[in-house]
Amino acid sequence: MQLIINHTTQYHYDAPVDYGLLQVRLTPKSREGQQTRVWDLTVKGGKKELSFTDQFNNHVELISIEPGSQRITIHCRGEVDVTASSGVVGQHRGHMALWNFTRETPLTQSGPHIAALLEKLGGGHTNDIAMAHALSALIVERVPYQISQTNAETSAEGALNIGAGVCQDHAHIFLSAMRSLGFPARYASGYLMMNDRVDQDATHAWAEAHFDGIGWVGFDVSNGYSPDERYVCVATGLDYRDASPISGMRYGDTIENMVVQLQVQQ
Repeated sequence: MQLIINHTTQYHYDAPVDYGLLQVRLTPKSREGQQTRVWDLTVKGGKKELSFTDQFNNHVELISIEPGSQRITIHCRGEVDVTASSGVVGQHRGHMALWNFTRETPLTQSGPHIAALLEKLGGGHTNDIAMAHALSALIVERVPYQISQTNAETSAEGALNIGAGVCQDHAHIFLSAMRSLGFPARYASGYLMMNDRVDQDATHAWAEAHFDGIGWVGFDVSNGYSPDERYVCVATGLDYRDASPISGMRYGDTIENMVVQLQVQQ
C-alpha cells in the first residue's frame, strides 16, 4: 500500500523569540516492510542547521528559530510504500545494544500500579506474543482512551493512577510491564491512516517488544492490534522523549501555541 502524508506543524509565540532550537523527527525510518518513495521537509520562520542519525537510528533535523520570530512552520510531504507484516518488524539492528531496551526511564519506571497490572495478567498464556496481546487488552481496560487527562510528562504509573490516557500513556504502560517481565521493549511514533477520516490533529504512538527467534513485534495498545500496512514508523526510543516528533528549547519569556494539520491517505 502506498500512503501519502501531508503534515504541517505551526508554533505561535506571544512575543518574539530571542533564540530557539528544535530537534525534528519527522522523516520515516528505513526498515522492514517500509520504503520511502519521496519525502520533503520545509521550514518557514527557521533554518535547517544540520541533520544526523541518532543512537536509535532516527533521522533528526536540527532547526533554529529565526531570532525575533513569532511563528515557525514545519511542513512535511511524502509518499511511503508499506507492506503488511502482522506487526513483525524483524531482528534488532542499529548501534544501540538490545539490552538497553530493558532499562527503565522516568516515564516507564515500574511501581505498585504496574505490579498490580502484572498480577492481574497472570500466566498460562499460549506463548509470549499471546501474553503481550493479553497485556495490551488489559491496559485499555484499566486505562480507557480519554484525551486531556494526561500530558507529555505523565508516567506509566501516573496514567494507571489517573485511570485514563491516550496512545502515549498506553505505550508507556506496555513498555514498563514488558520490561518488568524481562523483555526488551521500545516506544514507536509515526503515522496511522484512519479508516473513517483523512484529517487528523496528531501523530500516533505504539509499542514494540522483542521476542527471541522473531525479533521486534509491534503492538498498538490503543487500537488493540498489531500495526499493519496503514502504519508508517518515523522514530523509536526508550520512551516518548526519545521519539517525539518535535522537541527543543528556546530563550525568551514567551507562551507557545502549537497547531497541527495532518492528512494520511492512499
